[in-house]
Amino acid sequence: MNKNHKNIEIQFVDYWPNDEIVNLYKAGGWWKESYDQSGIKYLIKGSFLFAVIVEKNSGKAIGMGRILSDGVSDAYIQDLVVLPEYRGQGIGKQLVESLLKHCLSKGIQWIGLIAEPGQDSFYLSMNFHNMKNHIPMKYKIED
Repeated sequence: MNKNHKNIEIQFVDYWPNDEIVNLYKAGGWWKESYDQSGIKYLIKGSFLFAVIVEKNSGKAIGMGRILSDGVSDAYIQDLVVLPEYRGQGIGKQLVESLLKHCLSKGIQWIGLIAEPGQDSFYLSMNFHNMKNHIPMKYKIED
């Protein structure tokens, strides 16, 4: 736990209530109402590591992040979000550092992510860098 944030705790979990995780996905702008909330448990279990930032007083999830990885060589940080009312306090940085520490402790040294527009300076401050000559791509399903 960060000394400056005594009221929060980062927990690595294999379960968390669906409604709180959906609320975090909505805060990140990533949830579509057509999604089935029952898939959250599989999303958590299918992650190499799933972290929830918990406000100690309420027990409420105020942030999350996860790692997708083979557990050996490569890892991707994904779905990193902190509720808007808790942003700007260093909590997101604390979460990223915790995720990085876990990967490095497992010997995983290639750790990537795709930053949301305007968030690159946040990640650059933690030693991430732009991958020159690489273009992130996404498969497009035809409508």
